[in-house]
Amino acid sequence: MEVETPPRIRVLVADDHKIVREGLVSLLGDKPDIEVVGQAGNGREAVAMATRIAPDVVIMDVSMPLMNGDEATRQIKKLNPDMRVIALSMFEDSEMIQKMYRAGAESYVLKTAPSATLLAAIRDKRSP
Repeated sequence: MEVETPPRIRVLVADDHKIVREGLVSLLGDKPDIEVVGQAGNGREAVAMATRIAPDVVIMDVSMPLMNGDEATRQIKKLNPDMRVIALSMFEDSEMIQKMYRAGAESYVLKTAPSATLLAAIRDKRSP
């Protein structure tokens, strides 16, 4: 009898810094329960890719060109309310944090946090 493996969590990484995207893809790439299905370098691209590939989770940089993370999050959540968005930022500013939560982000993770914090947010559908 074959044991059924749970489906992998499909993740879209959106950050305007290529080295950050590559680092996140590398971090997530060796996790058996996570699959990176796309990368976006700006907010508009993130919305378009999220619409096209329908990931389970979008890791959204807060500050990006063409469209900031809060507006991209708002548009993604309007198109697909069940898609989870994790805000990723170097800003520990309470106004920015509230802006992302108001836009629909389920979690806000600082780029200075340990990788375990981001992994927990990706895996936990109830993450704050």
